[in-house]
Amino acid sequence: MKYTTEVIIDLPREEVVKKLDNPENMKHWQKGLIGYELLDGTPGQVGAKMKLEYKMGKRELSMTETITKNDFPAEFHANYDTSGVHNIQRNYFHDIDGNSTRWVSESEFKFAGFGMKLMGWLMPGAFKKQSQKYLNDFKDFAENGTSLAEQE
Repeated sequence: MKYTTEVIIDLPREEVVKKLDNPENMKHWQKGLIGYELLDGTPGQVGAKMKLEYKMGKRELSMTETITKNDFPAEFHANYDTSGVHNIQRNYFHDIDGNSTRWVSESEFKFAGFGMKLMGWLMPGAFKKQSQKYLNDFKDFAENGTSLAEQE
């Protein structure tokens, strides 16, 4: 399953990237994030692996982020792996006018096992909706300082 989401952020690209590249900020725009831990490599560099832990309702989810390309401020790519799901993310940051940034996120999901494949087939809209929510929540955090961490 592949799809693209995007958002316009009313901040210069360098400021967007600075906020996005700081792992301490993730809790402010990734609802349910309860922790992260560097597993291997140098933070932000290609090959670095980070464990991300989320609580979604009563369910806990752990995934591993592996950075595959870091060419900030233009692009950032990473893979996210959890049980039965491999997510390839390609993120592009376009300077619009020196004051605004277009964040284009290309997502590709590969599912293993019948249950996960069925969920991906039955609910593709839910994946795209969640991806768009992350972009919108980041925009709200970056522009207005709105933190989801304080709403928990």
